[in-house]
Amino acid sequence: MKVLGIFGSPRRQGNSDTLMKAFLQGAAETGALVEEVFLRDLKISPCLEIYHCFKDGTCPIKDEMRGLYDKLVEADVVALGSPVFFYSLSAQAKAMIDRTQALWARRYVIKDDFPGGNRQGVLLCTGATKGRLLFVGSRLVAKYFFDAINVRYAAEVLVRGVDEKGAIDERPEVLEQARDLGRRLAQGEVMGPIKMDPLAV
Repeated sequence: MKVLGIFGSPRRQGNSDTLMKAFLQGAAETGALVEEVFLRDLKISPCLEIYHCFKDGTCPIKDEMRGLYDKLVEADVVALGSPVFFYSLSAQAKAMIDRTQALWARRYVIKDDFPGGNRQGVLLCTGATKGRLLFVGSRLVAKYFFDAINVRYAAEVLVRGVDEKGAIDERPEVLEQARDLGRRLAQGEVMGPIKMDPLAV
């Protein structure tokens, strides 16, 4: 079982990082092969809308996104972690997601599909406020990201009211929820799909 954890926060050891670490710890406890990717440490250009990917399903931009494509396709579980910025994911996470247009084109334009079906996607998201619609934007972006890489949006842990660094440590029940989710998914439990009712987030 391969579990890929994508850290989308620009802040080191922030709340979404801690949430992701708990999730991956749970997965590792079951013997899963866990890999961490810290987007803040990578140089990833935004999508330049070249449309080269419509020709052969690949992106011609030569940067560190190139090393992520195979990881996204080969992982059994893809976990995306990010804080909420302006009701969406971080710029680092969004740049990476926009570049998966190449995989979307491979699936839907080139019709050269890749493994999916039983692969599962997880969103781990933290936000400072407590508004009802806080996670609407992030969930929609995650939904179409997971579709582009051919995984099912299977589970999520969304945490309101955490802003200052370390605030999530005061929510041990949430961290245990993330650890338990990691264990269950790494053991092959099938979840989801997530219902996209924005008023229920």
